[in-house]
Amino acid sequence: MALGSWRMCGVFGIVNHPEAANLSYLGLHALQHRGQESAGVVTSDGGTLHAVRKMGLVADIFNERKLALLPGRAAVGHVRYTTAGGSLPKNMQPLAAESRHGAIAIAHNGNLVNAESLRAELEDQGAIFASNSDTEVILQLMARSPAKSVIERLGDALGRIRGAYSLVLLAGESIIAVRDPHGFRPLVLGRMRGVDGSLVVASETSAFDLINAERVRDLEPGEILVISARGEVTQHRVPVPRSPARRCVFEHVYFARPDSLLDEVSVYEARVAMGEQLAAEAPTDADVVIPVPDSGVVAAMGFARASGLPFEMGLIRNHYVGRTFIEPKDSIRHFGVKLKLNPVPRLMAGKRVVVVDDSIVRGTTSRKIVKLIRDAGAREVHLRVSSPPIVWPCYYGIDTPTRSELIAASHSPDEVARYITADSVVYLSHAGLMKAVRETGEQVYCNACFTGEYPVQIVTQPTRRQLRLVEV
Repeated sequence: MALGSWRMCGVFGIVNHPEAANLSYLGLHALQHRGQESAGVVTSDGGTLHAVRKMGLVADIFNERKLALLPGRAAVGHVRYTTAGGSLPKNMQPLAAESRHGAIAIAHNGNLVNAESLRAELEDQGAIFASNSDTEVILQLMARSPAKSVIERLGDALGRIRGAYSLVLLAGESIIAVRDPHGFRPLVLGRMRGVDGSLVVASETSAFDLINAERVRDLEPGEILVISARGEVTQHRVPVPRSPARRCVFEHVYFARPDSLLDEVSVYEARVAMGEQLAAEAPTDADVVIPVPDSGVVAAMGFARASGLPFEMGLIRNHYVGRTFIEPKDSIRHFGVKLKLNPVPRLMAGKRVVVVDDSIVRGTTSRKIVKLIRDAGAREVHLRVSSPPIVWPCYYGIDTPTRSELIAASHSPDEVARYITADSVVYLSHAGLMKAVRETGEQVYCNACFTGEYPVQIVTQPTRRQLRLVEV
């Protein structure tokens, strides 16, 4: 949804570079769209880990003084949006810890479906947790492993956890990159231009473009890469039976930046194809096509191109809205949406408008957007959605509402149209979406939010802990 109903995280790692901290800062800046609650960088100078983590945006957290506190040639970074554990300072990542094996830091994108069960087991064994993030479970499992090497201890931990995880760990001056056996979340390997032996990993290739790195390849589902301080790479496998790949299709629908390339598929081209397919499935007698910025822009371009209708930026987004604002005491209807979006009446007055968005979650924001467009003088408003109806929650790293809160789970498209006061609502078909993202027998996507078919069994979590420490 264009105004932020979805939540994700982004990870970054670099080895063998004299400006590891600065490049991590830039890489996280390029991944800011994946998380805006907190950001952090941990570096290693060979003997000590150095950390800067704070709630807020990357550009507000890091400056020359903060980056000067991060010496070393290896680093991991993280931008966070809450998917598990809550929006609390103690859950900021990368998490760092010390054990008898030495210090280690970890950044995690995804969500473990059995984290609470494992945490309860560990607490029964005497473990004390410093956060309520599911990521700390991985560190605790590694600390309890009797194995001698860090890769063996990590393997012991990975053998216990289930769910979605793209991980970047910092141990000594080496980094370890891991993608879960289904490959739910993206993770890409790159190489720094002009610096021999300097390798990077990131959630998206858009992070490479900013720091002048070249993409090497995506990590395969279930792959572990150990990258030494000299940039030497060794490959391992997550020690569980091989699973069919199930990459998250919503990365292409919404999460990833359009300029990223994920598993050989261009996000931009996929979204154009979604819009073109939507126009073929739902031809509309209208005068103009407008997107809900920013996530609906590229699909709207494809819709307009395929339907022969003019494309206009009829809604202008204010990119400088902070996370909090003071609402005027005198009631202004739809104030929150108006703060972020403003219509251009000259483009819509008296016209039949097709508005393209990437998804509908609860429907409340869509209702406000339709009202804005009608107030701008539109004669008709037809909402076209470049993904199928979302009828099931996600448990693999996306903070979606419960099923009872998902409007499409209990309402037909016509009922949704009446609720949001649109003249019509049409979703892209499931087959149309799979065609747009070029699904094949080898490139299969997770579509549980549309079908309810979950690749990893959801574990019933214990509820025995009644009290939690909340830092303020």
